[in-house]
Amino acid sequence: MANKHELENLMRSTMENLRDMIDVNTVVGDVVELQDGGCIIPISKVTLGFASGGSEFGEKELTTEESEYPFGGGSGAGVSVKPVAFLVIKDDFVRLLNVDHDSTMDKLVDYIPQIFDFIKTFNKDSTKENKK
Repeated sequence: MANKHELENLMRSTMENLRDMIDVNTVVGDVVELQDGGCIIPISKVTLGFASGGSEFGEKELTTEESEYPFGGGSGAGVSVKPVAFLVIKDDFVRLLNVDHDSTMDKLVDYIPQIFDFIKTFNKDSTKENKK
């Protein structure tokens, strides 16, 4: 292919534009500060599709071995950003809040660490009262 560099330039410019659009802050978002001292960090799923192609058009000239044909090409990409969860941090409390729950069992599994924290706090409080 005589115009191989044109296809490479086409793909390079498309990938550079995609790199500018998507960075690490797209997946793990910027921290949102709360008034009470806590913070929330959004976490997203990024899906990317990319296609590129090209072709040479025209009739071959018989006088030279490496004749140049006109080049035609194109590229395209699609990006999907979907929020998956939010990481909530406040004092000693860290919790991952999922956006989509497929079933009630998923919700119960998410609450297990919170239940353990509640039991641990309850046991500490009851131990302090017994010592008095």
